[in-house]
Order: sequence, then C-alpha cells, then structure tokens
Amino acid sequence: MLNRIVIIGRLTRQPELRITPSGVSVTTITVAVDRRPTQSGQKETDFIDVVLFGRLAEVTCRYMDKGRLVAVEGRLQSRSYETKDGQRRRVWEVVADSIQFLDRPRNQDSATSDSAPNAGQPQGQEPPTFTE
Repeated sequence: MLNRIVIIGRLTRQPELRITPSGVSVTTITVAVDRRPTQSGQKETDFIDVVLFGRLAEVTCRYMDKGRLVAVEGRLQSRSYETKDGQRRRVWEVVADSIQFLDRPRNQDSATSDSAPNAGQPQGQEPPTFTE
C-alpha cells in the first residue's frame, strides 16, 4: 500500500510553533491549493491542513510567512476527536515529511540576508528543501 501526497500552494496564515507536553515542536499550516479551472473557467481552491513536527515545524515557523509558496510531501492521515458538546468529528490532514520553499520573501530585496534559508543563494538555483 502507498500513502503519499504532494501539494503545492500558498500558506493561508502565519505559522505558530507549539511544544507538546513531551517537548516535541509542532505546527499546523493550511495550504491553499488551486484546482484546474472548470470548463466554464471557474477556479476552485482546496484548503489543506498540514502538520509538521520537530525541525520541520521549527524551520517553517522561523522562515515562512502567510502567502509564501511551498511544496509539501507527506502522508494523508485522519484523526477523530470529540467536541465540547459530545459530537464525534473526523479531520483529514497531511503529516509532512518534507517542505520546500518555492519563492523568496516578498520584502526581500536584491541584497542577501543571513536570516533567511535562501541567504546568499545565487539566482536560478533551487530553493532549500527540509526533511525530517
């Protein structure tokens, strides 16, 4: 059996780092992924939740901002929980194995900065990929 998913899209909000009680870094991001236009030209977008753990979570929170273009590879996973009023809910999310930053920060000018993972990267080279 194979459970592999790759998505490319833009972050819908600023990532926020959380630490689990056992000390593991975690963040959940939402990636807006455009579907192909319909025959009538209408565009639809899917909003996919992605969970990142450990170093992936830390790097994502440090360097990514709302609106940035990313490629995420991981597995699709479901989980169930109970709401405050006792209803069972099921959610589907991608658990990331790697994330690649596909564009540069919007406010970055032609000068390089040591604070970004792309710092000093020559034009035309691949952006960095981070894996767990």
